[in-house]
Amino acid sequence: MADCELCGAMKVGVRHVKMGKAEVAACARCTEKMNLGPKETAPGLARAQSMHARPAHQTGYAAKGKKGKDIMLKAEKELVDDFAQRIMNARKSKGWNQPTLGKRMAETVNIVKSTESGKRPTDSVLKKFERVLSITLFEAPTSKSIQRVDSSSSRGMTLGDYLDDLR
Repeated sequence: MADCELCGAMKVGVRHVKMGKAEVAACARCTEKMNLGPKETAPGLARAQSMHARPAHQTGYAAKGKKGKDIMLKAEKELVDDFAQRIMNARKSKGWNQPTLGKRMAETVNIVKSTESGKRPTDSVLKKFERVLSITLFEAPTSKSIQRVDSSSSRGMTLGDYLDDLR
């Protein structure tokens, strides 16, 4: 015997039921009135849940519990550093002003202005820029060179070395 968390009835039989995303202790009367009994899972949801229960190597998705595809499995193209300059140059070479480019892309002029000033838009907007202006904004990543801070030692500089240098 416990108290119903919904109506406040004391010393009644309760069941733990889901109400929204919370689990509450509800008496039989509240469970019936608010239709909080066990619910049938929609067919599409059941299929999606069973798909995530399969091993990751069969589905192409990340490990169980993770949403979306594992981005580390394939080499993604990266946005070039000078994307704003490329967009501005391509727009000017076509003889368009910013409002014209915005109309041709079905985007606002503010999107064009902020992108040309260096603010990164969403990938879908960047794809529109590529398509409308016939330019490439995504390229395969280049390997970054690694340079040692202290080349005299074979082990490299450690945090302790840095602290010694400060003293």
